[in-house]
Amino acid sequence: MMGNKGNLGFVIFLWALVVAVVATAIEHRPIERTKGINGLDKIIIRDRRGRSAEVYLYGGQVSSWKNEKGEELLVMSSKAIFQPPTPIRGGIPVLFPQYSNTGPLPSHGFARQRFWEVEAKPPPLPSISSAHVDLILRSSNDDLKIWPHKFEYRLRVALGHDGDLTLTSRVKNSDTKPFNFTFALHPYFAVSNISEVHVEGLHNLDYLDQQKNRTRFTDHDKVITFNAQLDRLYLSTPNKLRIVDHKKKKTIVVHKEGQVDAVVWNPWDKKVSDLGVEDYKRFVTVESAAVEKPITVNPGKEWKGILQVSVVPSNWKA
Repeated sequence: MMGNKGNLGFVIFLWALVVAVVATAIEHRPIERTKGINGLDKIIIRDRRGRSAEVYLYGGQVSSWKNEKGEELLVMSSKAIFQPPTPIRGGIPVLFPQYSNTGPLPSHGFARQRFWEVEAKPPPLPSISSAHVDLILRSSNDDLKIWPHKFEYRLRVALGHDGDLTLTSRVKNSDTKPFNFTFALHPYFAVSNISEVHVEGLHNLDYLDQQKNRTRFTDHDKVITFNAQLDRLYLSTPNKLRIVDHKKKKTIVVHKEGQVDAVVWNPWDKKVSDLGVEDYKRFVTVESAAVEKPITVNPGKEWKGILQVSVVPSNWKA
């Protein structure tokens, strides 16, 4: 009799365990497709520790990155317009195939104003992540009219096991002739207050002052601080930069590969039509970029660039 009871107890335990595993699997949905603002499609990726990122298919644009405490690590403009063909202000816009007004295309190219697709089976890409989504943008007939080069732009947005966010860009030349492009990823990093932060890693480097017709200067300051509008394109920069937030006692570590330049920008109180009056206080942008020397991709070949960002205590050297 005791044996039967023991067996019954084991069966009940086993059943409860199966139910718990299934419930956990159902509850944890690493990738969810849903509707965002104005009905625009977006993808939410989550890991088991509660960290998340959200990506709009319009623009292939990351609009949110949260840590396990639910704290938002990016900033969206309080006046962002989620209405194509207007670009979305905030998050991490993709600037391709032209940075700013450095060429004949509209400023910052067209990728941020196109609808991307989820790619179910992308070409292999070695990566260590707890959750990710793969997007693709293919050149359309309209694109070819203004930029006559066939391409495939693959973007993987991934949450790392240590809480980092990684954007891996792969641009393939699907054409029969080489093409060049300039490029940047333009993250709006959340900070306590712009006057409380500084940027490290650009000491003694040359930059183009974009408020002065890209006149070239050398930055002799050990760190960059903010007390007015600043818009600089730094050249030949190191792979790792740091944004130190004194009030939060946190540091945003920006690691980049395949993009030798970096843009540091904050508009201060300059009027920007789709940016709230007080929004400038809440963010700083440190962009991974390739501008001074355009990237060349030969037919059938692919360029890869990586932007990996993480937030660590300021007393921890990343």
